[in-house]
Amino acid sequence: MVEELVAAGVTVGAVGAVYVMAAARVVKQYERGVVLRLGRLQRSVREPGFTMIVPLVDRLRKVNMQIVTMPVPAQDGITRDNVTVRVDAVIYFKVVDAAEAVVQVEDYRFAVSQMAQTSLRSIIGKSDLDDLLSNREKLNQGLELMIDSPAIGWGVQIDRVEIKDVSLPETMKRSMARQAEADRERRARVINADAELQASKKLAEAAHEMAEEPAALQLRLLQTVVAVAAEKNSTLVLPFPVELLRFLERAQQAQEQPRQRPEERPQALPESGAQDSEAGDQVARGESKTGQD
Repeated sequence: MVEELVAAGVTVGAVGAVYVMAAARVVKQYERGVVLRLGRLQRSVREPGFTMIVPLVDRLRKVNMQIVTMPVPAQDGITRDNVTVRVDAVIYFKVVDAAEAVVQVEDYRFAVSQMAQTSLRSIIGKSDLDDLLSNREKLNQGLELMIDSPAIGWGVQIDRVEIKDVSLPETMKRSMARQAEADRERRARVINADAELQASKKLAEAAHEMAEEPAALQLRLLQTVVAVAAEKNSTLVLPFPVELLRFLERAQQAQEQPRQRPEERPQALPESGAQDSEAGDQVARGESKTGQD
């Protein structure tokens, strides 16, 4: 009798151990458990930790609640200004309702991926090339709204969408490079012209000051000689300004004028003397004509 009781106890214990092993489940911290009992959804979602289900009756599906990083394959499209581009992106999303993610959609990852690809093509067709290259924040927000609208019904929340790269044709790259080069050259010419204008104004002011003080021109010439001599050149080219020559000429004339005596200066003939000289010339011309006859 005792042996039968012991055998029964051992049997019950073995069956209980098998049942516990079949019914025991462990849900991780970043997961939630969705139970389907005879195909019907149990509203109580199993929290992280140890949990039990009914073997052969319940089926537990674990749903990852972490943020998923999913790359969106590169999509070819034509922008609104008729430029062929190839754009790829990355999407960040997470499951906020485990029951909806299991029941409402067959594979929420695949569904989000397909929705992201179609939305990316739509964004390419509605945008200009300049927007794709420079105004990505606005495009990212629009792409996020387009994907998040249907994803809400799947128990999925879109955290962020980022456009990674925009590939352009080689011809378009060369055209943009020429455009950028021309724009930089234009700005360089404008800056150079502005510098020339400012320099000409300063030179005009300097010339005005030197015209009032001619000695400043000689001092400037000496400074130029010192600057050139500092380069240790074997040949020294010395520019000699014409203004300095004129200054020296005027100074020499001013020194020579006081030295001339009054008697050495040419005097104007009186009017009567001039008339007499003219009459004598006429007489002389007449005599010469008579001799010839």
